[in-house]
Amino acid sequence: MTDLKMSESIHVAAPPEVLYEMVSDVTRMGDWSPICRACWWDEGDGPCVGAWFTGRNVTPEQTWETRSQVVAADPGREFAWEVNGGWVYWGYTFEPADGGTKMTEHWELRPVGVEGFREHFGDRADEEIAARREAARTGIPATLAAIKAAAERG
Repeated sequence: MTDLKMSESIHVAAPPEVLYEMVSDVTRMGDWSPICRACWWDEGDGPCVGAWFTGRNVTPEQTWETRSQVVAADPGREFAWEVNGGWVYWGYTFEPADGGTKMTEHWELRPVGVEGFREHFGDRADEEIAARREAARTGIPATLAAIKAAAERG
């Protein structure tokens, strides 16, 4: 498997702190992502390192839920989480740029995730991994564009 790590950036006419506030409120992710339809914090948790949340993903083929833990929560700079005990890394970084922010979304299917897919899906693992990779490839720019539109609308 190749291309199991990718990122894309977009310029947003909003300060890094505003974008961080938006992205770190995982309950809003369903508003922007083409696959993630909803996220909710565990009772009492919020956007801090160690916090847990659940996400519901929907494609035409399936619906599934994931468990994620926040691994970076640096206001105005970075917000990131690991899915399923480190199988997948998702994150956002924010850098001041040209009177706004360069916002970058990062995705990586880690080796433990590849092994997990092989154990869980057996002979279908490569097909499932390819589908997740393609979802990230198309979903990252769509999500970034949706966050940009929401931030610039105010």
